[in-house]
Amino acid sequence: MIDTVKNVILEPEKIPQRNIKDTDKLIEEIIDMVNKYNPNANTDMIYIAYRFAKNLHEGQKRKSGDPYIIHPVEVAYIAAQLALDSTAITACLLHDVVEDTACTYDDVTALFGTSVAELVDGVTKLRQIKYTSREEQQVENLRKMFLAMSKDIRVVIIKLIDRLHNMRTMNFMPRHKQLRISKETLDVYAPLAHRLGIAKIKIELEDLALKYLDPVAYEEIRESINQKKSARDKYIADIMDILRQKLEDMDINGTITGRAKHFYSIWRKMYTQNKTIDSLYDLFAVRVIVDSIQDCYAVLGMVHDLYTPVPMRFKDYIAMPKPNMYQSLHTTVIGPNGTPFEIQIRTWEMHHVAENGIAAHWKYKEGKNGETEMDSKLEWVRTLLDTQQNIIDSDEFFNTLKFDLFSDEVFVFTPQGRVISLPANSTVIDFAFAIHSEVGYKMSGAKINGKIVPNNYQLVNGEIVEILTSNQHGPSRDWLKICKTSRARNKINQWFKRERRDENIVEGKDAIEHELKRLGHTHAQLFRTEWVPILLKKYGFNTLDDLYAAVGYGGLTAGKVVMRLREELLKEIRERERQTELKKMIEQEPQKQPEPEKKSPRSSNGIIVKGIENCLVRLARCCNPVAGDDIVGFITKGRGVSVHRADCTNVMQEHLSMEDRARLIDVTWDAERASTYDANVRITGQDRDGMLLDVTGILITHQVPFRSANAYVTKSGEAVIEVGIQIKNTSDLAKITKLFKQLPGVETVTRSIK
Repeated sequence: MIDTVKNVILEPEKIPQRNIKDTDKLIEEIIDMVNKYNPNANTDMIYIAYRFAKNLHEGQKRKSGDPYIIHPVEVAYIAAQLALDSTAITACLLHDVVEDTACTYDDVTALFGTSVAELVDGVTKLRQIKYTSREEQQVENLRKMFLAMSKDIRVVIIKLIDRLHNMRTMNFMPRHKQLRISKETLDVYAPLAHRLGIAKIKIELEDLALKYLDPVAYEEIRESINQKKSARDKYIADIMDILRQKLEDMDINGTITGRAKHFYSIWRKMYTQNKTIDSLYDLFAVRVIVDSIQDCYAVLGMVHDLYTPVPMRFKDYIAMPKPNMYQSLHTTVIGPNGTPFEIQIRTWEMHHVAENGIAAHWKYKEGKNGETEMDSKLEWVRTLLDTQQNIIDSDEFFNTLKFDLFSDEVFVFTPQGRVISLPANSTVIDFAFAIHSEVGYKMSGAKINGKIVPNNYQLVNGEIVEILTSNQHGPSRDWLKICKTSRARNKINQWFKRERRDENIVEGKDAIEHELKRLGHTHAQLFRTEWVPILLKKYGFNTLDDLYAAVGYGGLTAGKVVMRLREELLKEIRERERQTELKKMIEQEPQKQPEPEKKSPRSSNGIIVKGIENCLVRLARCCNPVAGDDIVGFITKGRGVSVHRADCTNVMQEHLSMEDRARLIDVTWDAERASTYDANVRITGQDRDGMLLDVTGILITHQVPFRSANAYVTKSGEAVIEVGIQIKNTSDLAKITKLFKQLPGVETVTRSIK
């Protein structure tokens, strides 16, 4: 008989979260989970890795104040939920030890083997190298991850799990970091999870990113869905009852569930279609899971008999799977009351792959080696690496990565019936290079469904594409303006690089000279002996001719080369100006009466400015630094040195111009000088009577001066209390914070910047 589950899930399907602080108990749960899905797993290695990581991270805290070891253990727990092997789970437990402790790659190799060490190294950020911008560092970290990913796909799965847990705990991060990390998550990690087919992680990453990037929209969507929950439950339940009865009549075993679209999907639809949530009707889908592919198509026919299908809204991902291995039948139909809804039909095996993607089945299950079917399914990873490894410029790397990896797909056929997947808007040139680089080099024309088309023709789903070739043909530079994929563009550039090196060197020199003149510089002014090696090292060249050739064949722009050298020139100019201004500031400072004792470099604010004595110092009001905070000085024009917290957005290097970066100066707290400092504390929790009174009572009892107190309740019913207090150092602040956290109903206590 039919096994139908009548579940209506109006919240998105996600990996269950936990609220556990006892990591010893949690590691036991992880080991139990691993033993259930793989009794032969090396769980001893998992436990040893846990004890090793716990000792190394001893004393380290997360922004929440929790012991740091909670993070790698929670990452390992999510990995176990995805049924990863013991090697990957061990690497999850150790993924931060090389980056954040004294442990080295060699230490991990010696204790846990090369496989674990390479996974840990693959997810470790490049922090030892100095970069000119945060964007450059981000791109180089991604480049490193993809290189490691080409050798072992588990690298990127661990990276995704790591990002997921960080996003879950992001409420403890400052606002500017929430925005930056959420945008990176939405731009890179969520689409990457989609490309790997791990729907659970992709959905949760998108929703969490939306929560921080547009909290108002997120809250409105959540409230709207909750308000209409009962009506949607009944509507979906009625449809499911009808489908269940039909499945029984057809003698098909199946499971039926209903689910709402996740928040980000709804938000994106509202944004792209310029609609309110009330005007969107297809906000939910019904999923039918059966035993065989034959049953899938039988159910599809039954659904189209019951309901009117919406034209152009049927997709057969069983016959033509997505590159991430996703398979299912999708059809949108008109419901009983005229409301459209989507039905997805798949087998249990397809469902497992749809939820867990590449983590569902690969050759890394213990004991399996050699070529497997999974190797062919990961061909896109090798293609991605091949197209990215020759890109020199970081900006171009990121742009082409986003296009090739994250854009929508178009599916076309070769004359032999082979399905080729390409990014949307790809041309016949992109198709030619997707078949083989030699086919692209010899392409003389193309046919679509038997008819000749121009080279800039953009492909449409379902077309049959035939490439015409000739040995007398070679790529044209005009193709670089037509093709869309980085694979085609890089192969064309490689051809010009190999075939016309001498011409490329001449063209590269001309292009650089033209750019120098445009910006008002001479070759001698920027191409100095001490700066050229820096330039060559940045872009990975051995000689200037190699660099000129790269500019000539289009692998690097002349503008990038000149701007990089201009940075060195500006650094030199700014440093001279900084030294001059420091000298002026010291000379203009009012002279004090000479004192018998030796001059002290300390200020009245308890701040020591490196290299300057008796200068004017003031604490910045934007972040109110307190003794014990990491601080940095900023030389103002005419007002001495302004002292900020190191995490203040006003002085973070990525937010400053090159001129302003030169005005930063080292400052430290004077341990011998006692002062009081202003601090703003934000307390949130469940709304209750007397909470503000309890907060002020603690301040009065412990004789903590406070300048202000403000309390209000948000739309969601959360109570917020903000108090401005005066303290001596961060230790005092920590004591007061701990007392606040002990109050009934209090959920978070954070220091805020006003």
